[in-house]
Amino acid sequence: MKQCLILLALFVTFQGRSQALNFKTDIATAKSSYASGKLEDAHFALQQSMQEIDIIIGKEVLKLLPAKMDTLAAVTARDNVTGNISFIGATIHRTYGKGNKKAEVEIVNNSPLLGTLNAFLTSPLLAGLGNDGKTKVLKIQGYKSRLTREDNGTDKPTYRLEIPFSNALVTLNVNNSSDTEVIAMANSIPFDQIAKLIQ
Repeated sequence: MKQCLILLALFVTFQGRSQALNFKTDIATAKSSYASGKLEDAHFALQQSMQEIDIIIGKEVLKLLPAKMDTLAAVTARDNVTGNISFIGATIHRTYGKGNKKAEVEIVNNSPLLGTLNAFLTSPLLAGLGNDGKTKVLKIQGYKSRLTREDNGTDKPTYRLEIPFSNALVTLNVNNSSDTEVIAMANSIPFDQIAKLIQ
């Protein structure tokens, strides 16, 4: 437990002042609660500090995402990183484009859907049962992925690409697009660099 607290304390030296104050407060609360035998309070304070770290890491991941996907520019004003409730991790969201064509990238660290999607991607039986002609399995930068076409009554449908990697699930939703455009957009995401941050 002491090593964990020391590592967390070292991490805070690289963060902004207000974030460091919250982190230090949570760590101090955890230490005092642990010393007085209030293990539930110590556990809660440590969870709070870990959530703050996840949010900081999420903001660093946003910096790695491309400024443009195809012809769609990032709408950084809509960037969002939120801590996940009930489990460690964060949800990272970025929107690209305005108007009729948009793309949305969402990265959920420690996603509860990760196990189900991995089972689907690795089991020929499950993949066969889930194949309705609108879903296909492919590889993006070496990661098995599931691409799903959702018809919306236009010539160009909406696509959802789900890519489980490391301990996160990346979802790319693109409307008014083609599968080749979606795959090209996904290939512009630096998965290996992101994986190093969120491991």
